[in-house]
Amino acid sequence: MAKGLIRIVLDILKPHEPTLPYFAKYLSELDGIEGVNVTLMEIDKETENIKVTIQGSELNFEGISQAIEEYGGSIHSIDEVVAGRTMVEEVTTPQD
Repeated sequence: MAKGLIRIVLDILKPHEPTLPYFAKYLSELDGIEGVNVTLMEIDKETENIKVTIQGSELNFEGISQAIEEYGGSIHSIDEVVAGRTMVEEVTTPQD
C-alpha cells in the first residue's frame, strides 16, 4: 500500500522571530512529523532565508504551509518532495 509524503524540503523567508530553534520545535510538533532540519541560508536586517527539511510519515503539506504562515513565514519554493514507502536517493549518471 502506497504512503503519502515522507519528505519535503522548503525554501522559506521568515522574520527573525521566532528564533530558529523555536521555529524548528514548533514545526516538529505537527502531526505526522518525525524530524525537522532548519538551515540558515541568508540573513538581512529584517528577515532570514532558511532551508527546512521535514520528514515523517503521511506529511500534511497544507497543514505545514498554514503553520509556517501563522509564524510569519512565506514559502518561496518547494525544493524536494519524496512520497511513497521508502526514501529514494538521487544517483549521478554519466549524463550529469
